[in-house]
Amino acid sequence: MRTTVLLSAMVAALAASTVPTFAADCDITVGLVMELTGPAGEYGQAGAKSVEMAFRDFNDAGGINGCKVLADTRDSQSQGNVAVDQATQLVNIKKVPVIIGGIISSVSIPILTSVTAPAGVVQVSPASSSPTLTELGRSGKTNGVFFRTITSDALQGTAAAKFAMDQGLKKIAIINVNNDFGVNMVKEFATAYQKLGGTITSTTPYNEKQSSYTSEASAAMAGDPDALYLVSTPVDGATIARAWVSGGGKQTFLLNDGMNSKDFIESVGAQYLENAYGTSSGTSPTASTEYFNGNYEAFSGGISPSAPAADRSYDAGAIVALAIAKAGNADAAAIKAAMPEVVADGGTPIHAGKEEFAKALQLIKDGKPVKYEGVIGPVSFDQYGDITGPFRLWKISNGEVTTVGELSAEEVNKIKTAK
Repeated sequence: MRTTVLLSAMVAALAASTVPTFAADCDITVGLVMELTGPAGEYGQAGAKSVEMAFRDFNDAGGINGCKVLADTRDSQSQGNVAVDQATQLVNIKKVPVIIGGIISSVSIPILTSVTAPAGVVQVSPASSSPTLTELGRSGKTNGVFFRTITSDALQGTAAAKFAMDQGLKKIAIINVNNDFGVNMVKEFATAYQKLGGTITSTTPYNEKQSSYTSEASAAMAGDPDALYLVSTPVDGATIARAWVSGGGKQTFLLNDGMNSKDFIESVGAQYLENAYGTSSGTSPTASTEYFNGNYEAFSGGISPSAPAADRSYDAGAIVALAIAKAGNADAAAIKAAMPEVVADGGTPIHAGKEEFAKALQLIKDGKPVKYEGVIGPVSFDQYGDITGPFRLWKISNGEVTTVGELSAEEVNKIKTAK
């Protein structure tokens, strides 16, 4: 009960902290639809704090001619229908020109198709990696309003397959969340893994928020796999991993990016995860990385800068703020046009933090181009709002996530396109 009360208080404080009681007439409000509670709550809480930090830095740098970029933060509860309702309120009632969110694809996709694309409102997801979002763009269903600061799972699934084979994991069982994210990740992984010579002994999808996953774990053990590829979120993932271990499954795991989580490690027990490997959308360190890593934990009240979605959420907030500055107003169409421009090659490099944003604002005022190089590294957007970049390869050792290598986008594409 005490934990529930504390969590509720923290979420309430998080949402309240980003909505000022009084706002100047010229201030511009951006909507945040984040998974503050539910299976992806750990991601959303970290992400919301990161965006708040980016907006604070931007406003401290002077904002837009003294006016601020503010956040109205709503909790999607990790549910698509709740997210659509909150996004609809933000667009129709608050008239926001931008929504940052969701974190998970099963939240971002319904927001995009039901709210932002029809309304022409810019949407930026820090962590939704489903290939479906690219396909929606290709089929002309996004109106060009969608951007994300994470690479697509079409690439991450391939990177995970290569990493697994490099660790000698030639027979793998899969347990995956039964939603757009999980299904697409497994599809891309399976294609690459089998192409590289791996054998998938079983694929077991699961539905979220079950009290027990014993039956799923038991089913996945058939075929004597070398490891379990667990595509999940920290809460459900911990329950599944515990069921796998207690049922006698081999204590070797391959994990998706969102499982890079202290809560997951603590819930399962670090001693059972000494052979746990994972992939994440990578980073090419910049001055922004150093700034964020040195300041985020204090700002966020103790959240680690390595928390899932934290780094790329700061970048989402920074890019949105700079795009609004370049647009010069709250017009969604002008902001959409400015989004790729503030990260495009040819501009003066700009990094995170008050001083760098002040430099960027002066350049924009002078009519000169800027290129924001973020916490996750220099990125640019393609015509569908996607980014490309390296993948970080990591391992859990002594209860800590340790980077053990990197796989370039070129290497991943080579595997993906091989016959």
